[in-house]
Amino acid sequence: MDIITEHVDGVLSITINRPARKNALTAAMYQTMADAFFDAENDPAVRVVLIRAVGDTFSAGNDIEDFMKAPPASQDAPVFQFLRRISTAQKPVVAAVAGGAVGIGTTMLLHCDLVYAASTAKFALPFVQLGLCPEAASSLLLPRIAGYQRAAEKLLLGEPFDAAEAASMGIVNRVLSAEEVDDFALKQAKKLAALPPASLKATKSLMKGAQAGEISAQMAAEAEHFAHMLTAPEAKEAFTAFFEKRKPDFSRFN
Repeated sequence: MDIITEHVDGVLSITINRPARKNALTAAMYQTMADAFFDAENDPAVRVVLIRAVGDTFSAGNDIEDFMKAPPASQDAPVFQFLRRISTAQKPVVAAVAGGAVGIGTTMLLHCDLVYAASTAKFALPFVQLGLCPEAASSLLLPRIAGYQRAAEKLLLGEPFDAAEAASMGIVNRVLSAEEVDDFALKQAKKLAALPPASLKATKSLMKGAQAGEISAQMAAEAEHFAHMLTAPEAKEAFTAFFEKRKPDFSRFN
């Protein structure tokens, strides 16, 4: 299974399990994760959600082949279901990140409450390079978390950055060794699961509630731009270059 879910001691673990493809996410995987978040919200036995991955990559982002075969055509697309559910989760969400976290592999972390990264983790937001725009309300959240200039550098240039920089930007809570990050994140999730659930949900709601409407609106605006840009010549050149294993040429575009 490409997504493994397991519920133990109040923690629902969602494990991305497609290491042979660098944990690139397909529509089916997004749907499974979206459904897992829905079930977590409605199961009183689940206190915390933990996201982690198998292998040496957290997620390479969208599976480009799957994405191009079935691009998200509406707000009901699996990727948008997943983003809505992680962004509106009432219960705490913890993430353990080791290896590469590209595109949505990074932007989903902006909706987590606690993020622990291995020192080997590498983050990248290459939306512009693909002729696209940010998603997951990252164009709103990253400037707020990291400051406009640092967010602009990451979103406009799309260059990779390491775990130490991610921590200094406020995306990551703590950097640990690759050997300990998974166990540490699980330990933190279990600590949360042992706390009063009503207090946890109320505290999270008070911290995040004021911007909930903004996040929803920004996601919708990003999705509208994203859908238009996906069929534009710039994106076609970027994806063609990707499949042809060459550098894209945007010099002819205004």
